[in-house]
Amino acid sequence: MSTHTSPSASPSRTKLKLTPVERRASVMLALLFAARMLGLFLLTPVFAVVAQTIPGGDNAARVGLALGAYGLTQAVMQIPLGMASDRFGRRPVIVFGMVLFIIGGVICALARDVDWILAGRVIQGLGAVSAAITAWVADATRPEVRTRAMAMVGGSIGISFAVSLVLSPMLVGEFGLSGLFWAISLLGFVCLLIAAFVVPSVPQTKSPIVQARARDVLRHVDLLRLNFGVFCLHFILMALFIVAPGMLARLGGYDSANLWEVYLPVILMSFVLMVPAVFYTETRHAHKVALEIAVAGLVVVLALMPLASHNFFALVAMLIGFFIAFNILEALQPSLVSRVAPPEYKGLALGFYNTAQSLGVFMGGAMGGLLASKGSISSVFLLSAGLAFAWFLTARGFRSQS
Repeated sequence: MSTHTSPSASPSRTKLKLTPVERRASVMLALLFAARMLGLFLLTPVFAVVAQTIPGGDNAARVGLALGAYGLTQAVMQIPLGMASDRFGRRPVIVFGMVLFIIGGVICALARDVDWILAGRVIQGLGAVSAAITAWVADATRPEVRTRAMAMVGGSIGISFAVSLVLSPMLVGEFGLSGLFWAISLLGFVCLLIAAFVVPSVPQTKSPIVQARARDVLRHVDLLRLNFGVFCLHFILMALFIVAPGMLARLGGYDSANLWEVYLPVILMSFVLMVPAVFYTETRHAHKVALEIAVAGLVVVLALMPLASHNFFALVAMLIGFFIAFNILEALQPSLVSRVAPPEYKGLALGFYNTAQSLGVFMGGAMGGLLASKGSISSVFLLSAGLAFAWFLTARGFRSQS
């Protein structure tokens, strides 16, 4: 009897493993996505301070505009480049976007004032390839392992944020602001080579090309729910990290040069704890349930943060809880977009999704900064908890079951 059941069990286990091509594509595309997020995050810990050493850096409005311009132009270009990737292919669109990223970085590195950095950041943001990268991951993987592949991409965002907090002070301290931008440009060039020559080619859908329309995506209720979700998630991330560094420094005796000693273990521990949840979601096809539980967990963590704001270890525990939920949702939601979006406008759907993400980054930073400037740190947590609760209510209406 055992000889009869063994062959049937083996294909099932094999089916849930990434093939060598899937693994290679997922890892390489996760590296590309991480580079894009580094372009967004790397300036955040240091720019407001270092900008004061260059002309125009004493103007807070211009500094804020230069910092946020990347996210805004990313939001503008995600949809057009997502559509272009549906029509012309993922690889050429990503290569084009990386060329713009490099050009913008070089302009920033050569800049002598804030206005030229603003121009360079605008050009960097115009190369908005996040949607095309995510669509390429979906093209390269089977549905039953797609969440795991998306976990690599989603996890790279949290890791990129941690890496930015580690590298940014080091690079600026050693090479100055110009050196930071040269490093970003070099990273972009490496990613250009990866996109052009290393990521394996995979076929896109065999369906005939259909002229995708924005109204097709905007009428899709589940896609709208997922877009609202990623907006909330990145709004909360940026708002939280407007206030968290100062709290950790005050409670734990850290300064900006060694806060990475807190962030890096938090990110890595939460990523390790996230993996079993993603595996359970895949094997049990419990995507809707996982979405609801993760968002509910986010609500609870954010609601408890004001109570934890006076104790260092309690705050670190809340951050670990936050990033467990964050990493699960960052992996789960793009996978759900790729599942529910019809093949002929998958790139367009992911373009809307990444536009919502970029807007969340920009608005979360702006609102978090506004509330923190008024000395109301608890209100940042409560606003984030309220937004997460609104997300939970919309997530409960999500119809797709797998």
